[in-house]
Amino acid sequence: MFPLYDFLIYCFICAYTPGANNLLSMSNAARLGFRRSVSFNFGITAGFFFVMSICTLFSTALYTFLPKVKLVMQVLGAGYMLYLAWKVWKNSGELSADGGKEASFAAGMLLQFMNPKIYIYAITAMSLYILPIYSSPLALFGFVLVLTVIGASGSYVWALFGAALCRFFARHTKAVNLVMALLLVYCAVSLFL
Repeated sequence: MFPLYDFLIYCFICAYTPGANNLLSMSNAARLGFRRSVSFNFGITAGFFFVMSICTLFSTALYTFLPKVKLVMQVLGAGYMLYLAWKVWKNSGELSADGGKEASFAAGMLLQFMNPKIYIYAITAMSLYILPIYSSPLALFGFVLVLTVIGASGSYVWALFGAALCRFFARHTKAVNLVMALLLVYCAVSLFL
């Protein structure tokens, strides 16, 4: 029997905890406003779908080689998150709904291919919950859609949160940047814990 409750808890925890997607979605929405950050979030959703599809197709092979793949993903992902933390910390621009560079669809999509949290989310969900019970292509495609919708929904919620608190963020730009940078550093370090 499929452990639906456990599966959903796992998915929602992964989707709504701080990570590169959620922090950058919040930052973009606070800086640009929710409407102007939607393109970035659509890119996250599209990239999420592609990464989920790839992980579904290759999860058996990846699971066999997980110790080697995991270390490479951790090092590259942690390095990328530390780079993002540096960029967020050094950003001295004002957070405003009418200023700043657009957050692009391509940037959101490409982020997914470098985001280790997505790979870990997909591989764990597939290997622990889905593949032991389901193997038909239609069922697996359905789970790819479910994982994509739940996973990407976190970035939209964090973007709404960022847009709602835009004025607060504008008054406290340095503090907000510091907190977001530290959260990204935490995400990078937690990959090795």
